[in-house]
Amino acid sequence: MHGHSKVIRLGNSDIVTHGLSRPFGSNTYHFFLTLRWWQFFAINAAIFLAINAVFAVLYMLGGAPIANQSPPGFWGAFFFSVETLATVGYGDMHPMTLYGHVVATTEIFAGMSNVAIVTGLIFARFSRPRAIILFAEHPIVHPVNGKQTLTIRAANARQNVIVEANARLRLIRREVTSEGYVMRRIHDLELVRDQQPMFVLGWNIMHVIDESSPLWGTTAEELVEKEGGLILTISGVDETTSQSMQGRKTYGADTMRWNMKYRDLLHVDDDGVTHMDFNHFHEVQPLRPEHDDPSLGG
Repeated sequence: MHGHSKVIRLGNSDIVTHGLSRPFGSNTYHFFLTLRWWQFFAINAAIFLAINAVFAVLYMLGGAPIANQSPPGFWGAFFFSVETLATVGYGDMHPMTLYGHVVATTEIFAGMSNVAIVTGLIFARFSRPRAIILFAEHPIVHPVNGKQTLTIRAANARQNVIVEANARLRLIRREVTSEGYVMRRIHDLELVRDQQPMFVLGWNIMHVIDESSPLWGTTAEELVEKEGGLILTISGVDETTSQSMQGRKTYGADTMRWNMKYRDLLHVDDDGVTHMDFNHFHEVQPLRPEHDDPSLGG
């Protein structure tokens, strides 16, 4: 197998892709934007040291092109390269031959280009809006007003105002056509409420499993067997920055909990103050025995 390999998580299974060649450097910008901050600075530090090491070697090939080089040898050339690349120019060491001036000119150009690139990447990373949306670890299926309902709890962990928030919930599973073809199909799940004008604290995203639902008549075992999964996307506009942001969560069929409910987060103290305790955000509890119903509907 040739080309780049990548593991894609879809629903309950991993798919390894092959055969998609990528020209060297074609994905560099995306790569640097998706790194963690410590990885970003570590790689830039390594590049900085490597560039200076290369130019130090170039200076040494010129036959003493640096005046007042101290210390002599590689480290003196290396520190002169650092000063030149950063355009500091302390004045003690300076190029004194034509070769030295040519290498120094090349290095200054490389240094200015590197500063511009790193500055642009840092600005892009800081200016990129990110929603901090907390998604419950387990979707639950339980009766609501007498109908089986799939519910996923979400919360705005930043607790700022996300205006005109929209939620989209999709089911992905393996299906076989009448001709015998096996394919992974995506079904949109209609939500009880797919919009939230002001998403500040919590939001229960609910889908009623009725006759029109793709989940109607499906058992938990069948959903696992068909490698089913859920994809929940919440998007909106940050009121502070007026920028669009998005949060996404995928669930495998094995993460779903039937005939369970989320633990209540709200309580009122003796002074009448309402509290929301996110320490119990992911906790689920069993329903009362009279609600015990192992199916998804049908």
